[in-house]
Formats: sequence, structure tokens, C-alpha cells
Amino acid sequence: MSDASVMIVGIGNPDRGDDAVGRLVARRLRAMVGPGVAVVEHDGEAASLLDRLAGARTAFLIDACVSGAPPGTARRIDLGTDAGILPDLQFGLSTHGFGLAEAIALGRALGSLPPRAIVYAIEAGSFETGGGLTRAVADAVGTVAKQVAEEVMQDA
Repeated sequence: MSDASVMIVGIGNPDRGDDAVGRLVARRLRAMVGPGVAVVEHDGEAASLLDRLAGARTAFLIDACVSGAPPGTARRIDLGTDAGILPDLQFGLSTHGFGLAEAIALGRALGSLPPRAIVYAIEAGSFETGGGLTRAVADAVGTVAKQVAEEVMQDA
């Protein structure tokens, strides 16, 4: 549960190559947003993620995805208006087998998503265990962090 009305959640597994990108964007954002914004890292497990979002007015969720686009491609999805895009994306799975898409579906069914929820999905190139970010995905970290920071500042 969060006391902050605006929350940024970087999702992923830091030990699976490009799946770490959400967490790395969140780490970058800690230095870019004000103290009234909660910035957390999460493994993406659906029920735990929804619990973490409880009380937030606005949530920015950042995760790796696979859609067939070139690695490093970033997509912004407003869950209030662009929800139909989600079935086209496959997000990294948490260690429990359910990822961001399942968390969003569960949150919708329970009516527990924040009133405003934005997903930044970054196309992954590799989920190799023990591997680092691919070059294109690493290049996207700063770009996505800047976009999220600008959007957070407009929301504040």
C-alpha cells in the first residue's frame, strides 16, 4: 500500500537480461522526481503489485514486453483509453508465472486499479538468465525515464 498519490513502479527480474529494464528506469527516476512521488521496484507478481498500488491516484508501470517490434521500442499505454493494446503485448513473467497483463486484468475485475494508470512497455531483445541489457534496450532507459519524469511533473 502507498501513501503517495503518484507511484512509479519499475517491474522486472534483474537477473534476466532485458527483463530488468523496468527496474533500471525506476532507479533512474528516483533522482528525477520529487519526494512526493513513490518510486519502487517490483517483480510483477499480480496480487502483490495490486496491493502495492492501493491508494495511488496515478500509477506509472514500466516493464519489458515482447510484441515483435525492434528491441528498445517504447510504447506508452493509457489503461483508461488504450486498453485494447495490451493483448498484443507479452510482458515478462514474474517468478510466480503471472505478469503485468494479468495484474491489470485482475485489477480491472476487482476495481482496484488506480484511477489513472499508464504503462510504459519497452520491447525486449533477450531474457537470457544472467545476461545484461541488450544495447538497444539500454539506450531506451534514459529516454523512457525522461518521458515518465515529464509526465509525472505535469501530473503533480
